[in-house]
Amino acid sequence: MLSPSASRLEALRTLLKQEGLDGLIVPHGDEFLGEYTPACAERLAWLTNFTGSAGLALVLADHAAVFSDGRYTTQLEQQVDQTCWACEHIYQNPPPAWLHAHTKTGARIGYDPRIMSQAELRPFQAAAQNYSLVPTPTNLIDHLWHDRPAFPAGPAVIHPLSYAGESAQSKRARLAQTLQHLGQNAAVLSDSASIAWLLNIRGSDIPCTPVVLAFALLHADATLDLFLHTSKLPEPVRAWLGPDIRVHEPTQLERVLASLSGKTVGVDPATNAVWFAQTLSHHNATVQESPDPCLLPKALKNPTEQDGTRTAHLKDGVALCRFLHWLDTEGQGTTELKAAEKLESFRAEGAEYCGESFPAISGSGPNGAVIHYRVTPQTDRTLQQNEVYLIDSGGQYPQGTTDVTRTIWTGPDTPAPALKENFTRVLKGNLRLGRARFPKGTTGSALDSLARFDLWQAGLDYDHGTGHGVGSFLSVHEGPARISKIPNAIALDTGMILSNEPGYYQPGAYGIRLETLVLVQPLPATEGTRPSYQFETLTLAPFDRRLIDAKSLGTEDTSILDAYHARVLHLIGPHLPPTAKKWLETACAPLKSA
Repeated sequence: MLSPSASRLEALRTLLKQEGLDGLIVPHGDEFLGEYTPACAERLAWLTNFTGSAGLALVLADHAAVFSDGRYTTQLEQQVDQTCWACEHIYQNPPPAWLHAHTKTGARIGYDPRIMSQAELRPFQAAAQNYSLVPTPTNLIDHLWHDRPAFPAGPAVIHPLSYAGESAQSKRARLAQTLQHLGQNAAVLSDSASIAWLLNIRGSDIPCTPVVLAFALLHADATLDLFLHTSKLPEPVRAWLGPDIRVHEPTQLERVLASLSGKTVGVDPATNAVWFAQTLSHHNATVQESPDPCLLPKALKNPTEQDGTRTAHLKDGVALCRFLHWLDTEGQGTTELKAAEKLESFRAEGAEYCGESFPAISGSGPNGAVIHYRVTPQTDRTLQQNEVYLIDSGGQYPQGTTDVTRTIWTGPDTPAPALKENFTRVLKGNLRLGRARFPKGTTGSALDSLARFDLWQAGLDYDHGTGHGVGSFLSVHEGPARISKIPNAIALDTGMILSNEPGYYQPGAYGIRLETLVLVQPLPATEGTRPSYQFETLTLAPFDRRLIDAKSLGTEDTSILDAYHARVLHLIGPHLPPTAKKWLETACAPLKSA
């Protein structure tokens, strides 16, 4: 009997033959190209059973493969039926190269232009020597997915100025000047986080990210066309948007795009589906490729948002420290699922908590070595004594978004020296990056090696980026800046919030990741020096002293760690119950280096 994935693959191949196609590209993204998608858009998961947030499938008559990156290597192998799907590393065997190697001359490969960006499509176009790419008029997966969930119906809500710090009118005016400078009459916005930020609204259309799914056209006169189901706009929100926002049903999108005939329209090749450029060109508009005009302004948090994220991290730190105390004193025999649920319950007891910023990664022992492990009832594991437990989680608050990882020793015995050495190398990377000072114009890729340096000295590394941007009560993964080996042209600047998360993973044994969020701040100006920046650490939670090799940590890093722990105790301690505060005093006590 065929597995569900094999049956669906067989049905898709039958449909491809009926449509005169020899293959199909199935990306993870939806029409809005977000990292997280509503249930109705989880087409890749429906077809392949792979639930990671980054991936792509290629289907041919005789071959099929699912691709993802190093974060999901183990998860991919665990979830995918490898009797009918090959599991491939997206960088080691890029999909366009795989497709070129497995197609015959003249093959017609279908793709849905509504769910692929130009940036995603371009490598396939460059490799298309023996095949042609054919846009499909509808999504072929949707023809087969008969019990597909409905599109989210949640309403848009107001994000008040007390949290946003700048009015939507002011934001639109600023961005309109950008369009005028670029010679654009309008710009397409598909990123729902961009639209939420620009209009100071939020929603509940996708898990963990408070956005309402919509498209928008921002015009050079600062007016805006907004496309969403009007039933999702309560009257107070409609009034909040104001008269310069024209609201349309999504079915009117092509009609409004057609009205831009003869105009110059900005289209981001990375954040907009290629359908937009194709449709605008069809209606004789001039398409100008340029970044989403919201991305950089959204990343540069204003003073109100910066104060808000400090408040959010204080609330989150209280919940996390209560959890760490519980885990250390009452958590014996708990499971990965129960531990994640307990942490969620501590967060939920806090004021204004709005839910997780992503599904918690709760991995004990060998499961911690799965970089983006997702615990399920089938994989749930009891935490054993004398092993490593990794908990990566975050919360959404109106004031900001959090993301924090701590790696815990379950005791009671002393960890092995090799484990402590590896943990300490990861910790040194976190501390080294966190105290970095750097001149204006520095990119995250220029700083990435600071976090890896001590691991590299032992021949170790990790197969993921060191830092991603974080939104303000928006997406936990935000561009355009990042800290990664992969080159990035976006310089770090005042107000950017990024993660600092080096790690090390020993397959089949344990995983170590230590993540704090940092806020880019200017250094005080000194005569004769270049304008420079430093990081303000936002996350407030202790690192597990039991896993630290004090001698290897050294005097300088010990001093940095002690100062951080003193700050955690000062800010978090007064908000804890007496027993938890006593525990935190011990957890944050000065570390004596040998």
